[in-house]
Amino acid sequence: MDISRTEQRILHLMAQGGRIEISRDDDRKIENVSCFTRDGWLYPGVDLDLFRRLKRLKAIKSSGGQPYRITERGLTLVRSQLDNR
Repeated sequence: MDISRTEQRILHLMAQGGRIEISRDDDRKIENVSCFTRDGWLYPGVDLDLFRRLKRLKAIKSSGGQPYRITERGLTLVRSQLDNR
């Protein structure tokens, strides 16, 4: 299955240890989505639509109220990239 370049970028970031945190409003609807790198930096490339697409693909999941992490399916969807560190 093909995924877009932005989905690829976010999944690669999450495969390296990143996470997605959500905040909800008073009606329990998702209000804000934030993506953090493994170093704790805020990554600006995630919005609510991208978050929903990744959930629909079952590439990310949350367990026990923790931040969203990459799943096994997400790891198979992401193609390997060289790390430019």
